[in-house]
Amino acid sequence: MSLLTCDARGVYVISVTPFTDQGEIDWDSLDRVVDFYFDKGADGLTILGMMGEAPKLTQAESRAVAERVIKRAGGKPVVVGVSAPGLAAIGELGKAVMDMGAAGCMVTTPGSLKTDPQIHGYFGQVSRTLGDGVPIVLQDFPLATGVQISDEVLGRIIDDIPQVVMLKHEDWPGLAKISKLRRAEAEGRRRISILCGNGGVFLPEEMARGADGAMTGFGFPEMLADVVRLAGDGDMDRAQDIFDAYLPLVRYEQQPGAGLAVRKYVLAKRGAIGSAALRAPGAGLTPEAIAEVERLLARQEKRLKELN
Repeated sequence: MSLLTCDARGVYVISVTPFTDQGEIDWDSLDRVVDFYFDKGADGLTILGMMGEAPKLTQAESRAVAERVIKRAGGKPVVVGVSAPGLAAIGELGKAVMDMGAAGCMVTTPGSLKTDPQIHGYFGQVSRTLGDGVPIVLQDFPLATGVQISDEVLGRIIDDIPQVVMLKHEDWPGLAKISKLRRAEAEGRRRISILCGNGGVFLPEEMARGADGAMTGFGFPEMLADVVRLAGDGDMDRAQDIFDAYLPLVRYEQQPGAGLAVRKYVLAKRGAIGSAALRAPGAGLTPEAIAEVERLLARQEKRLKELN
């Protein structure tokens, strides 16, 4: 498997981790959902992220999931989330998954970082912990971490830490950050790949600002692939039309604490996983929520037929 580079483009779907109704990892569904993502147009996968319920897995389970997915991907790139409160855990999991054939490691900022020097210094420590040559995806997700990475600090990280080859852009509002990065590159700064998260809710605008694609999840990953492809071809009107057809469900998935349950419900309904179960603590959808999702799905199908 090739390593992630600063030129990476396309859609790297954030994979769910399937569980049985009893809370055990559903290995058959894990194989099936990997195949599903690639069949629907994913260029790569990202596993053990926040929406993959990584904090609910043991270290041994995380390694086993990574090994299974990397093998199932058959040489297609797999990025592994290795974020942890301490550098020792990051190093242990990161080195293990790179030996398995991962394309790179995704790391976000712990909430304890409060100052610009701390943020800059942290990613230097991460790069040394993972070792030379390990590509790093910097996940900039202040809505979850509470850590704001300024444009200036991000620029210094890019300048000083060549192992950071990709930004997982999840700042909100953050469109201006993409524009500033691309302008800096036009003026001579090293280029990095920018893939965007937040459930894809701003994907057309992010692509127009210069993003290279998406690194997020959704119950219909083919929408992410279509929008990224169309935007890359310059057909922004068609990309927007396709996006708008799915937007009500994208919006519904954005509910804090409920979005993953919605995503898993849709994936189970589509046959990608065997159960919509979340590992405890975590609850499924109420009957009222299921009725709302079903209504959105029916309207989405109708609109897609109208768009042909």
